[in-house]
Amino acid sequence: MQLPRWWELGDPSAWTGQGRGTRRMSPATTGTFLLTVYTIFSKVHSDRNVYPSAGVLFVHVLEREYFKGEFPPYPKPGEISNDPITFNTNLMGYPDRPGWLRYIQRTPYSDGVLYGSPTAENVGKPTIIEITAYNRRTFETARHNLIINIMSAEDFPLPYQAEFFIKNMNVEEMLASEVLGDFLGAVKNVWQPERLNAINITSALDRGGRVPLPINDLKEGVYVMVGADVPFSSCLREVENPQNQLRCSQEMEPVITCDKKFRTQFYIDWCKISLVDKTKQVSTYQEVIRGEGILPDGGEYKPPSDSLKSRDYYTDFLITLAVPSAVALVLFLILAYIMCCRREGVEKRNMQTPDIQLVHHSAIQKSTKELRDMSKNREIAWPLSTLPVFHPVTGEIIPPLHTDNYDSTNMPLMQTQQNLPHQTQIPQQQTTGKWYP
Repeated sequence: MQLPRWWELGDPSAWTGQGRGTRRMSPATTGTFLLTVYTIFSKVHSDRNVYPSAGVLFVHVLEREYFKGEFPPYPKPGEISNDPITFNTNLMGYPDRPGWLRYIQRTPYSDGVLYGSPTAENVGKPTIIEITAYNRRTFETARHNLIINIMSAEDFPLPYQAEFFIKNMNVEEMLASEVLGDFLGAVKNVWQPERLNAINITSALDRGGRVPLPINDLKEGVYVMVGADVPFSSCLREVENPQNQLRCSQEMEPVITCDKKFRTQFYIDWCKISLVDKTKQVSTYQEVIRGEGILPDGGEYKPPSDSLKSRDYYTDFLITLAVPSAVALVLFLILAYIMCCRREGVEKRNMQTPDIQLVHHSAIQKSTKELRDMSKNREIAWPLSTLPVFHPVTGEIIPPLHTDNYDSTNMPLMQTQQNLPHQTQIPQQQTTGKWYP
């Protein structure tokens, strides 16, 4: 990401800030951007301290050119190297970044960008970000620390906030200082505020948007939130008209008079603009009315003391293991007595059975045994295809198709009529008509 020369080498007297590394636009040098306040960082240094403000957009660029000199072999003066370099950023001691800080790098050949909007809860808490650069050609690494000291802003939060959705921009393109400055200048012309800040920038993909097709140089889109200290202008209020609301519901572009001031560089979807007036927002806090379902206040929580008394688990052991084991043993003994000691026996059963029933039972057993013995000694019947048959015409007996020792493994299941012996030819009927010799 290339920054303009006046951004890097401007008059030091024109810059204001609470510490080293913080650059903010002052009324003496901003011209048309007299009231624009946003923070842009352009270079990285080892263990650098930065001082962003709460509620103001924070941008930090990780330049590949700086990290190229960190990897051996070190390039000579004037030598150009184009190694692929990627960055990994995380909060010191944690695997990820703070919730308000995002990071993006499109390709290993482009610069990385840290951006986000600090909140008031982070004021006064130094945030150390570990930046690890990876050289994808030599597999070397270099690590630097970025110490973020979030300062409180007197004008935070601004009461009037507007969020625009820009269709023809990606987030890394919008984070460039000159592009963001042009957009804030266009907003200032249609809003005319006394103070105007860029609050946050969010990619459309982070809002649930879909990745665009790689045709016609389509962009993913970006949401830009700005804040001001004066009410919204009539141009921004035009999107709330019933006619424009109807056109938006029909997926048609609304008619906005100030759209031409953005159209030259920014294609804004006016149906997705969000206007928030914090001066009219009523507090949503409601006093809790105690009633059914709400427990009474038990006072302060008193944790147990550090010195805990020893506990005897012998009684618990008896209840949980010994008692169920004893019950199971008693049930096992009762079942064993019923199954083993209460059996009547075969002789007692025969004495209580009538004689006629025993005779019938014995006869059935003998018949069953005889049938089983007979089934073991019987021979398997020959298939019908091996038995002799009578010729249908002559009446003589035809021998089997093959002998007992004939190998029938290659024999077809069905034979044609030409292969059958003693076949009688059926006379064919001659057609009537004159015969010519």
